[in-house]
Amino acid sequence: MRKLWLVFAQAVTATLAVIFVVSLVKPEWMAWRRPVVEVRQSAGPSPLGTVGIPMRGPLTFSEAARKAIPSVVNISATRQVHRRNPLLDDPAFQRFFGERFSLPPETQLSLGSGVIVSGEGYILTNDHVVDGVSDIQVTLHDGRTVAGKIVGTDPDTDLAVVRVAASGLTPITFGESDRARVGDVVLAIGDPFSVGQTVTMGIVSAVGREIVSNPYGSFIQTDAAINPGNSGGALVDVNGNLIGINTLIFSRSGGYQGIGFAIPVGLAKRVMEQIIETGSVTRGWFGIEVTDITPELAESLGLKATNGAIVGAIERGSPAEKSGMKLGDVILSVDGRPMPDTSTTLNAIAAMPPGKSVPVKILRQAREMQLDVIVGRRKPRARTEDESP
Repeated sequence: MRKLWLVFAQAVTATLAVIFVVSLVKPEWMAWRRPVVEVRQSAGPSPLGTVGIPMRGPLTFSEAARKAIPSVVNISATRQVHRRNPLLDDPAFQRFFGERFSLPPETQLSLGSGVIVSGEGYILTNDHVVDGVSDIQVTLHDGRTVAGKIVGTDPDTDLAVVRVAASGLTPITFGESDRARVGDVVLAIGDPFSVGQTVTMGIVSAVGREIVSNPYGSFIQTDAAINPGNSGGALVDVNGNLIGINTLIFSRSGGYQGIGFAIPVGLAKRVMEQIIETGSVTRGWFGIEVTDITPELAESLGLKATNGAIVGAIERGSPAEKSGMKLGDVILSVDGRPMPDTSTTLNAIAAMPPGKSVPVKILRQAREMQLDVIVGRRKPRARTEDESP
């Protein structure tokens, strides 16, 4: 009897030891074990991703990145910056010595990114990346470094086209920036701080953002991380298609703070085509300054609606003055197209070919009138010396 109890005790001890080990190593085998907390467990991978992408596994944008990365390049360029001797700020010193003590020019390195748009070697980037440079070196995704040449620039939209003589290029696929919606997932691809090609993810935070320094662009705002060196890089959708050219950030520290802006690819494509075809961008010009009509302004002027753009200034001898346009006129349509706001009006005028006679419908003292304006040619925006590169 004592021997049976000994065998029984050993069997129980062994069983408890096995149960203890199994509960530690394979707790899911212990079906009777009470869970720590009740959770809702998925039966398997969801057939539809959170952004509307059919998927068989974890949510990933690796295919979009793989498609777009070979089309994004690093651009490094050198520029000569003229330095000013601080002693010349003293009027007395300048009076006696003039400019004899001016400092020699300093060589600065400009870093940015670019996007290959054609197998013929055309690269789209920002104007401020290549402004005033003397030597451009383009580093491709496969590690090759080739010399680049500026085809043309457009300071008004901060766009430029560079060309390289290289084979085996991978042009990016253009998307439709007009279809970008707030909340869409986007990827920003570039070479920030020259650490190497980098992909960051975010969403479209806003569309149609107006920036004072760029009167012809309605920017795409994103929270995808954009830092110095990303300028001229690609903003792509979840299919790897280009929807914008990263151009600037809003920051109080000089670094990324979650607000970046990209030039819509629709605008970039139009500018690029003009640059490649003619070497520059030609824009129509009326010689006016316009502003949006606020409810307060509409009330003070006795206007019934706030659509249109009100004329706030007219240059002497300009096409607008010659047509009979006056201060306070509200532009309702240009060449038959309704003009709901300032941005639409400026872009419509800029798109007109110089020399064309364009019918412009205006509202003057509660009476609609039509003027015929002979479109002039707008002069390129002059850069200032302290304009940031």
